[in-house]
Amino acid sequence: MAKKSGGRLVSSAGLVNYYDSDDHRAIHISPTAVLVIALATGVAVYILNLLF
Repeated sequence: MAKKSGGRLVSSAGLVNYYDSDDHRAIHISPTAVLVIALATGVAVYILNLLF
C-alpha cells in the first residue's frame, strides 16, 4: 500500500473553523439577546395574528 504524504486530515474536507477568529469589527450578540428578540418577535406575530 502506498503511504500518503502530508499531514493534512482527510476528514476535514477543506472546512475552516471560523469561530477561532477574533475579528473586532464583527457584530457580537449574546445568546440571551437572541432569545429575547426571538421571543418578542413571536409574541408580536401572535398578537397581530389575533387582531387581524
